[in-house]
Amino acid sequence: MFNPTDFPEPTIIPVDGIELEVFEMGRDNTTPIVLCHGWPEHAFSWRHQMPALAAAGYHVIVPNQRGYGNSSRPVDVTDYDIAHLTGDLVALLDHFGYDNATFVGHDWGANVVWGMALLHPDRVDAVINLALPYQERGEQPWIEMMEQVFGHDFYFVHFNRQPGVADAVLDDNTFRFLRNLYRKNQPLVAPAPGMMMINIAQAESPSGEPIMSDTELAVFVSAFETSGFASSINWYRNLDRNWHLLAEVDPIVRMPALMIRGERDPIPKFERLSEFVPDVDEVDLDCGHWIQQERPDDTTRVILNWLKQRANA
Repeated sequence: MFNPTDFPEPTIIPVDGIELEVFEMGRDNTTPIVLCHGWPEHAFSWRHQMPALAAAGYHVIVPNQRGYGNSSRPVDVTDYDIAHLTGDLVALLDHFGYDNATFVGHDWGANVVWGMALLHPDRVDAVINLALPYQERGEQPWIEMMEQVFGHDFYFVHFNRQPGVADAVLDDNTFRFLRNLYRKNQPLVAPAPGMMMINIAQAESPSGEPIMSDTELAVFVSAFETSGFASSINWYRNLDRNWHLLAEVDPIVRMPALMIRGERDPIPKFERLSEFVPDVDEVDLDCGHWIQQERPDDTTRVILNWLKQRANA
């Protein structure tokens, strides 16, 4: 297990009208790679990949994105839409003086990276995404569609239709929620009928093997005890807004891309991925949803091999 004391100290960087808490390795390297965490996570989720990427010659830049950790937490819900989230990353490149970078995302971070590729393609050299495939923009806004298909208790829908309810429950059960959630090979299913994330937060005991030590888990727990969950859940509350913002955007991701999936992850494979991401390679690993933490060595190996193959192509 990783020793949290080995994680780099952060820098607070002003970008896009807010401040981001940013962790770096390989600062003397000149090839940037930006790692974007998911929900409910933290830059610390990339702790296993950062040293290897830095050793391979990359300037590794890992922000706590807006709403997380010690980064800014704007009050307005609309300040967490895809335009703001990708704008933060553009401003981060500007801060370091980079024209473009390879962007890596997991879970919600993958959604932001796909958004970067669509909204700011000139700033994206390559895309590596974990867990969350490209989200096709259909004829109906995403939350409306999910409500019809999955019902009002589906957590995406619940977060939007009952604002503040889940936020408060998760705030009151931060340790239990994160302890129960970060398990190996466990599908993200509710232990009882009702809103999944609330049930996970209130479950007395977890199932499955933890993906991290108690010391590592404490980093996540401490961060969310400080920030609360509302600002990060606001990302979900902009999904339909994002659907409208992307209406006139070219939906094709034209740069090279790597998609890494966990075979036990309940998020389904997008069978038509290559229609929207023509230059994509796909790799499946035997794990659940928390890919880079559950299978850290394999994840790092796949990423480094793909980057090397691209460089030699």
